[in-house]
Amino acid sequence: MRKPSSSSSPMTITNLSLSTIYFCFFFISTLLFTASQATSSSLILTTTKQQQNQDQDKEPFVGVNIGTDVSNLLSPSDLVSFLQVQQINHIRLYDADPDILKALAKTKIRVIISVPNNQILAIGSSNTTAASWVGRNVVAYYPETLITGIAVGDEVLTTVPSSAPLLLPAIQSLYSALVAANLHTHVKISTPHAASIILDPFPPSQAFFNQSWSQIVLPLLQFLSKTGSPLMMNLYPYYVFMQNKGVVPLDNALFKPLTPSKEMVDPNTLLHYTNVLDAMIDAAYFSMKNLNITDVVVLVTESGWPSKADSKEPFATIDNADTYNSNLIKHVFDRSGTPLHPETTSSVYIYELLNEDLRSPPVSEANWGLFYGNSSAVYLLHVSGSGSFLANDTTNQTYCIAMDGVDSKILQAALDWACGPGRSNCSEIQPGQDCYSPNNVKSHASYAFDSYYQKEGRAAGSCDFKGVATITTTDPSHGSCIFPGSKKVINKTRQVVNSTHSSSGADRLRFIALSSNRISAISGILSVFFLVFSSTLLFIPFVTPC
Repeated sequence: MRKPSSSSSPMTITNLSLSTIYFCFFFISTLLFTASQATSSSLILTTTKQQQNQDQDKEPFVGVNIGTDVSNLLSPSDLVSFLQVQQINHIRLYDADPDILKALAKTKIRVIISVPNNQILAIGSSNTTAASWVGRNVVAYYPETLITGIAVGDEVLTTVPSSAPLLLPAIQSLYSALVAANLHTHVKISTPHAASIILDPFPPSQAFFNQSWSQIVLPLLQFLSKTGSPLMMNLYPYYVFMQNKGVVPLDNALFKPLTPSKEMVDPNTLLHYTNVLDAMIDAAYFSMKNLNITDVVVLVTESGWPSKADSKEPFATIDNADTYNSNLIKHVFDRSGTPLHPETTSSVYIYELLNEDLRSPPVSEANWGLFYGNSSAVYLLHVSGSGSFLANDTTNQTYCIAMDGVDSKILQAALDWACGPGRSNCSEIQPGQDCYSPNNVKSHASYAFDSYYQKEGRAAGSCDFKGVATITTTDPSHGSCIFPGSKKVINKTRQVVNSTHSSSGADRLRFIALSSNRISAISGILSVFFLVFSSTLLFIPFVTPC
């Protein structure tokens, strides 16, 4: 009799099949449950991340304006790379440059694009033109390029009043085009104003909008309230100070710490103001409140301080510009709001990123930038502890080098001082040493200047040498020549030698300006008198009509 195999037993086959089925059912159920939990967790994490991003977008920030009247402007790709290195995540353009918008694609940089003043009439007169503009400049790039706002014109009411009647129609037509593209919740639309549209701004509680523009301003504010868009204001404490010298203390304009007796106090509200910018922002809030608008936030689309000017503007200095912008950045990231609205901190766009050396006089027009056109720093901002904005390693690691085009005799005199009384370490630029080549005064002066600059702790004013030196964030080291302050490693120790002289050629003298401004920020003449009363400085306005 043939011995049956175990597999031939009907009972065994049935039991094994049921066991296998039960096991597979349990296993698959477990997998499905685990997968569903993972999916749920993933959705929760995604939702949380989206919420965090939305919350982050609501946090106050500091951005920069980018003007393009710059000789040898960086290419769009280099410009975007520079922004990323500097950790600048918010920018405002004065147009909708297609090359820059393409270069911004797939970055985290958020951009406000602009409708130039000369296009307002066409857009305000035609819905078709407005729709075409949105399609060409927004829809074509979003969401790869994070366009967050449209600034329609710039200071239209005060600079091109003939276009004022069509300003709101242009804004409304563009908004309708955004609605049609389902982008109106992502892209806000407004128009930047000069501070001069607000009259009697000091004290803030007495401020009000120029009534000659009431037929435009009120409907505009109602539109901003309805669409959740900000009131864009270009606010310059620099001009308030310049037009009220001897009345408004410089420290108030520069955000410097004040004793209680020097604080500005609104006599109507008894609110204390420690700086001019907060007073200007609150003047805008009080002006809106007078028109029963209380839910529109102020976005400061321009603010800054020039670092160079002619004799008529003696306070346009590197130290003052550095102090203002550094303290401005800290003030925003402190999230302390204003005396009237401590719960709301206005975001600010610094005017501006690059010095626009092609702008017309006065000299200060070309001297508002944080950086030169070649991306070297005009001055070193002191922003440590204020987030990552402009506080990256490249910015903090700066060097001092000779400017291009300086006469060789002037440069040689500066080099002699650095290696003599300045006690720079000039041993590396001696014959046979690592930094001797190239043997010209500019190269040798750059090394000596940087040695002095690093020795002085990169202090403000230590990279000047009577105007022939400039700060750069680019490491000037080359080959085996390692500059002081460089992160590159060198395993040699040199003896300090404190004098040198080298041959050189002369280049054409070139002065590069630092940035540009908006003189229309304060068009009226404001005179503010401070009255000491009960040991408190009260300010009482006196306004001379235009």
